[in-house]
Amino acid sequence: MGFWGFVMPDHYMWGRMGGDATLETWTALAFLAARTKKIKLGTLVTPIPFRPPGILAKTVSTLDIISNGRTVLGVGAGWSPTEFEGYSVWDPPKIRVEKTEEGLQLILKLWHEPKVDFNGKYYHAKGAVLEPKTVQKPHPPLLFGGTGTRMLRMAGKYGDICMISPFGERDPEEAKKIVLDEARRHNRATKVSFAGIAPLPQQNPKYDRRMYEDAVEKAVRLGCEYFVAPFPEGSYLDSMRSFAKAVMPEH
Repeated sequence: MGFWGFVMPDHYMWGRMGGDATLETWTALAFLAARTKKIKLGTLVTPIPFRPPGILAKTVSTLDIISNGRTVLGVGAGWSPTEFEGYSVWDPPKIRVEKTEEGLQLILKLWHEPKVDFNGKYYHAKGAVLEPKTVQKPHPPLLFGGTGTRMLRMAGKYGDICMISPFGERDPEEAKKIVLDEARRHNRATKVSFAGIAPLPQQNPKYDRRMYEDAVEKAVRLGCEYFVAPFPEGSYLDSMRSFAKAVMPEH
């Protein structure tokens, strides 16, 4: 159908949004890797503080290998206290963001270096080896979500794609500026792309072509190179086909 990629939310339980039934995301993506050949496969997004960074680094690198270089790691700090309290620890926002950046730093070192010693505030490694390395070089793309200032700056510092939502409290132009200002500080402004997004299916339970067209047009005006299109569960494949046929050719 011409889609660039497929991304899944990474949750063990929602904690809201009308139900807690989920699949373990990275296991499901491994299944999809075996059933597809070209499409990118990733998360929107993975809460980095939710898993030990070394295990996540190995999981992502394994998927990148079995998919022949098609993995995308979505990066977030987490938003559901119910989920974190159920499976982990719910920290204040400042600590979750700190854990996200420190965990990401360890993941990148494991992907890039032959042997890793790491002594952080939250995470540690001694003589850690991650082999084989990822197929994609220098590493799989990092897709950032989040609208907080620190997460946007992190996207500018590390990200390949940053999702900019026009539906949040922060003005999308302001969010984009924060990302680019930080990217320039690290001499990587040309390496960051942006993604727009349509309203979530919970807000629009039926496929609405005009809504998707409006959201794509907003993303284009914002200068986004990518667009995330969540589709209603009841008509997922039909919605994908309609979007691919009626909306994608115009943009």
